[in-house]
Amino acid sequence: MERGAGVSGRLYGLGLGPGDPELLTVKAVRILASVPVVAYPALEGGDSFARSIAAAHLRPGVREIVMRVPMSPGPQATLAAYDKAAEAVAAELDAGSDVAVLCQGDPFFYGSFMYVHARLAGRYDVEVVPGVTSLTAVAAVSGRPLVARNETLAVLPATLSEAALAGRLADTDAAAIVKLGRHLPKVRAALARIGRADDAVYVERASLPQQRVATLAEAPDEAPYFSMVLVPGRGRR
Repeated sequence: MERGAGVSGRLYGLGLGPGDPELLTVKAVRILASVPVVAYPALEGGDSFARSIAAAHLRPGVREIVMRVPMSPGPQATLAAYDKAAEAVAAELDAGSDVAVLCQGDPFFYGSFMYVHARLAGRYDVEVVPGVTSLTAVAAVSGRPLVARNETLAVLPATLSEAALAGRLADTDAAAIVKLGRHLPKVRAALARIGRADDAVYVERASLPQQRVATLAEAPDEAPYFSMVLVPGRGRR
């Protein structure tokens, strides 16, 4: 929506789900069809996965802000990229245009939108629209319920040390291990240390045509970005 002079636009953090366009919420589709401006992250020199999920629902003539995120491992370049993106989004909001920032998964569950939100939330009207998370998508395609009754669930980054992973895994009923990449052998070792390796399932690209569900033993030594190890709670038995 375009608003009158002197009236700022509304900022939407739009959760798009894990990749399957059919998992977009009705609310997300309605907003996509109405906003005059969308912004979305994309790697330097690459296409945007978030935009590809939403493409069929974008308004004709929509203005697009590409938030180029560097592949550099250091945080400074990434922070600078979000500073620049927030400025471009703010300029549209100041002109009275609503802006939807597209975010795969859920905006506040490891979502890229949180970095834009941190820079603009105090200045503009913001609405966060939840999306289907990678966590629930992985559980669905694996056929493994996450938790039951009084079980606990931990979400752990694979970047932790093997000892830290093993300790936290031993202290929870169910776990989702994210950010696998080259850390998958370490995850295997941590699960084996506490006797949970046989319970674990490996999933990559959940909900997409090329999704893969496998045992932990069948998983590759280096996992793609869109992958997760799920250790379901024992209550399913």
